[in-house]
Amino acid sequence: MNWTNLSDNVRKHFFLATFILGLTFAGYAQEKPFSKLKQKFEQGAIFNAQFQHQSVDSYTQDTVASRGQIWVGERQYKVRAQKQTVVVDGQTSMVFDDNRNRVIISKYVPEEDDFAPSRILNGVDSTFAVEEQRRDGDQIYIRLSSDDAFAMYKKVEIYLSEALIPQKIRAVDPVDNVITTTFKDGSFVSAQKGMFVLKYPDSAEVVDMRNK
Repeated sequence: MNWTNLSDNVRKHFFLATFILGLTFAGYAQEKPFSKLKQKFEQGAIFNAQFQHQSVDSYTQDTVASRGQIWVGERQYKVRAQKQTVVVDGQTSMVFDDNRNRVIISKYVPEEDDFAPSRILNGVDSTFAVEEQRRDGDQIYIRLSSDDAFAMYKKVEIYLSEALIPQKIRAVDPVDNVITTTFKDGSFVSAQKGMFVLKYPDSAEVVDMRNK
């Protein structure tokens, strides 16, 4: 999938949304919550939530904010943000740009997708280390870090409900930009027919990259 077709906000938001689930798995791999959470995806459950996303530039303090909705499955996902929708069904990736009224279709290659749920959910990059895990009231707090110079984030803080529902992620990238994503009304839902089908107007320009 060519992620240059997406805004930076959508890219960063989706990575965080899927990253949190993978990190949850890593943090609880030896405990019952991990097994129960992984079983949800194996049985076809979809994590769905509204999100609010904010990125703060460490140098200028400029802030960029966006909001939308996500659906994350074991091997498919959909992100609906401001003026853009991304759908990956495991074989094909599709991006609809409302402003240009254009759809870009390409063959989905998991190895080329740094943000693929299937890669994140099945295990976290070994360069990340869990520094702290604790219960804080009715929340679960996890802090991870990475010394890898090529890691997208050097520190990630995760806030979960006791039921392991993502509530907030705060990440710091290598140049100290802070990216915070807050989830609202998050839950695991049953997959529905058409959930991972991209809908767009008949008048939209369709660019099919699969045979190029």
